[in-house]
Amino acid sequence: MKTYETSLTVTKDHIDDLNHVNNVHYVQWVQDIAKAHWQSKASEELQTKYSWFLLSHFIEYKSAAFLNDTINLKTYIAKAEGVTYTRVVEMHNASTNKLLAKSETKWCFINAKTERPSRIPKEITELFD
Repeated sequence: MKTYETSLTVTKDHIDDLNHVNNVHYVQWVQDIAKAHWQSKASEELQTKYSWFLLSHFIEYKSAAFLNDTINLKTYIAKAEGVTYTRVVEMHNASTNKLLAKSETKWCFINAKTERPSRIPKEITELFD
């Protein structure tokens, strides 16, 4: 299982009326890191030929993040099945290593030309195994 990691710093634009990161941003970060992981592994040719469609999203919020916190994000593929991947994203406070949120998303692999689901070829699974 190959992981992809990145970090970000909480800005005032992420903060809600309760003075912590609004939950909507966690969902956006899940999508952002999934896209970054795909783009870091797949060639331009593969990115033109294929795409991903989000089927379901589950996120569990564990602890709040605040202005200027640095958040470490880690993602990996937990399960590959037919035309779908289940992706996990974990978000930790960089200073305390406390888990802030964990998500599980199910993505469908799409042929960009036909816009139809496509069985995930070995060349793709090998990028993430």
